[in-house]
Amino acid sequence: MSSPAKWRKSSFSGNGEDNHCIELLPVDGKIKLRESDTPADTLTTTSGRLRTFIRAVKAGTLDHLGR
Repeated sequence: MSSPAKWRKSSFSGNGEDNHCIELLPVDGKIKLRESDTPADTLTTTSGRLRTFIRAVKAGTLDHLGR
């Protein structure tokens, strides 16, 4: 019997019920992402694409999208 998947979240998220965050799960060379308050909705990407996205967010490249 295999063990259930272990979703991981940032240690900055805290442990309370109101500490919603993005959770990650590596599966078969891909990365699954989900929002902790809506766990049924998931996205799947590669580690390279996720790394590119995180770099863009940190650099402020996507800031104009919120306006």
